[in-house]
Amino acid sequence: MHLDELESFIQVARLRSFSAAAQQLHISQPAMSKRIQSLENHLGVTLFDRLGKRVRLTPAGELLVGKANAMLDLSKDMERDVGNLAQTVSGRLSMATSHHIGLHRLAPVLQRFTQQYPEVELDIQFEDSEVAHKLVRAGDIELAVVTLNPAGEQAQSDLETKTIWQDPLCFVNAKPLPEVTSLSQLATLPCILPGPNTFTGRIVTERFALEGLALKPALSTNYLETISMLVSVGVGWSVLPQTMVSELQLLTPQCAPITRSLGCVTHAKRTLSNSASAFLRVLSAYASG
Repeated sequence: MHLDELESFIQVARLRSFSAAAQQLHISQPAMSKRIQSLENHLGVTLFDRLGKRVRLTPAGELLVGKANAMLDLSKDMERDVGNLAQTVSGRLSMATSHHIGLHRLAPVLQRFTQQYPEVELDIQFEDSEVAHKLVRAGDIELAVVTLNPAGEQAQSDLETKTIWQDPLCFVNAKPLPEVTSLSQLATLPCILPGPNTFTGRIVTERFALEGLALKPALSTNYLETISMLVSVGVGWSVLPQTMVSELQLLTPQCAPITRSLGCVTHAKRTLSNSASAFLRVLSAYASG
């Protein structure tokens, strides 16, 4: 049973004429007759008595009229409600971000988003970037704003990523080391690095590996704020985002700049909610503005 068959039935019942109903719906009379016949075959009853040029509802037809009208009204209500939903930005948005991005990048974005979309309830988890990728992949959250996997999308075909910021990384120490001019010299000194399983840790160790150098950190931690504190008290040198080096001494070994990509991660096969789509628009607009 199709809605166009019900609509045709209602028009014939109202106008008591196949030709007038066909004209009303802008179809041919044979097409109208075919629709009514299909509906009768589906229901296994005769809906109209054809008395010459006159058309009269059978008892089955009389019974169907009210129900058919109700079904069409319900269909229109559904179309309207779904259409309204497509325009509504509300409900819960579950997302994750790293501690560093949450502290140094995301606050003004969240402020702008909550002002524009007050009906959205934000559920924000603070996670390591690597964990956040796994949560998106598992469908536990809709999106993450984190350090992106340096291996790129070819290593994670089920995820979609978009770079929002390029985050330069700087060599830092508690005191100047003017005599240190190369990575090979740095590699001999005590250092504090993000864990070897973190994206940032991999970016740093792979840069040294290009020079055939292996680092042996004095200790590792996933929290950049902790690394900054340990560097400031002289435990060793490290590599930190440019946004965190104001109270530390910059080291300038001769090497290509090291950067990491910060951005958003979503699942390639998940349809984003209106809230998630709106958040990504605000995030992109803020970063580009």
